[in-house]
Amino acid sequence: MKAMDVYMNENIFREYDIRGIVQTDFSKDLVVSLGKAFGTILVENNFNLMSISGDVRHTTQELKDNFIKGVLEVGVNVYDMGVLPTPTNYFSLFNTDVVNSVQITGSHNPSEYNGFKISFNKKPFYGESIQKLKKIILTNAYHNSNSKGMLSKCEILDSYISFMKSNIKIKRRLNVAMDCGNAVACVVAPTLFKDMKVHLNELYCNVDPNFPNHHPDPTVDDNLLDLIKIVINKKCDFGVAYDGDADRIVAIDEKGSIIRSDILIALFLEDILQKNDPVIYDVKCSNALKETILKFHGKPLMWKTGHSHIKNKMIETKAKIGGEMSGHIFFSDKYFGYDDGIYVSLRLAELISNKNEKLSTLVSRIPKYVSTPEIRVDCQSDEEKREIVKNAINYFKNKYICDLTDGVRIEFDDGWGLIRQSNTQPVIVFRFEASTLSNLKKNQSTIFNKLKEFGNINVSF
Repeated sequence: MKAMDVYMNENIFREYDIRGIVQTDFSKDLVVSLGKAFGTILVENNFNLMSISGDVRHTTQELKDNFIKGVLEVGVNVYDMGVLPTPTNYFSLFNTDVVNSVQITGSHNPSEYNGFKISFNKKPFYGESIQKLKKIILTNAYHNSNSKGMLSKCEILDSYISFMKSNIKIKRRLNVAMDCGNAVACVVAPTLFKDMKVHLNELYCNVDPNFPNHHPDPTVDDNLLDLIKIVINKKCDFGVAYDGDADRIVAIDEKGSIIRSDILIALFLEDILQKNDPVIYDVKCSNALKETILKFHGKPLMWKTGHSHIKNKMIETKAKIGGEMSGHIFFSDKYFGYDDGIYVSLRLAELISNKNEKLSTLVSRIPKYVSTPEIRVDCQSDEEKREIVKNAINYFKNKYICDLTDGVRIEFDDGWGLIRQSNTQPVIVFRFEASTLSNLKKNQSTIFNKLKEFGNINVSF
């Protein structure tokens, strides 16, 4: 599509961020226009200042320079914070007087991708707000400024490190394995752990934007195989792996078992919850989390998938902790309510150092269920995706007890099945859980056989 003289692939405007393949989707002119558009929104809301940082990808610096150029053109001042993990960018919002920021990052995607995560007035900038950026570019509706903004440097990483050292208390020496995926966590996470007297076994903790060992996505089990080997061979207390911008985490116990986000959240609850404290979690999370919340007299609140949705719901409910299956975990307890994989890993180290038990022992107290990973099924188009999910909701809500918070989560006699449409792709997302594998398969069969009546669903199970 043409927006004046700027080519724009509208698919880069996702629900939670702006993301695409740099070579084809992010020309210099478009990125400058993105900067002008966000600067325009800032001016319209009486802000004249923002900060910016980026990850370690080859393309990040140029994207950052061009975005800054656009922001300055509409008269907004910019603080450049350099190379940072996304959560350190978020940290700046609560520890400086600058409450608007942009992080240039491709997150967990392959090296040819990159994008923009935006914060506005300390909150996520997503959904209709991102669509407004697109509209400003399409209509050339930029703010006209009589003068350009000013660019300054700002150091925040040292403050982030100091905060962690002051607020995390690791009481005994731990042996930990860490996989940074050659991504931006490398610039701070290993240093923090070693400064806090942890014996650290480093895996892919040197920056390499080509990601030669695996894509920086710890939610893919194959990407954890090397970390699991080190945890077992080095007799570690636990292992941690971060995604490409370090806002997500997956943990490994001392036996090499993977601990998903919902179970990891459950481990923290005993020391955090008071009666009726809400805990926010997305529709893909296990019933084990809900049962643990109730065990410690908290209030389970299931909400829509997406880190922006969870974060905003936490602000609304004043929840102390929340998260989603994708690896985003949010602490407002002793922290600022955003997703920070590095902080979560330090809280895990603190938790284990305060217990005289193995991590696997702590996990063993959480209820056990059989579950699938997230199952993603491609559709021919977004229209087909929406139609199939709509028909599924209409059918199952009349046959079963269902939760319609995000798609449809169907309650069976033993377990549940989730059907929801992706917010960013022509994909339908499924997840299943039950007490036994046979019941899990039965529930899958019930859902998939019915959905084949609604569209061309190609699944095997």
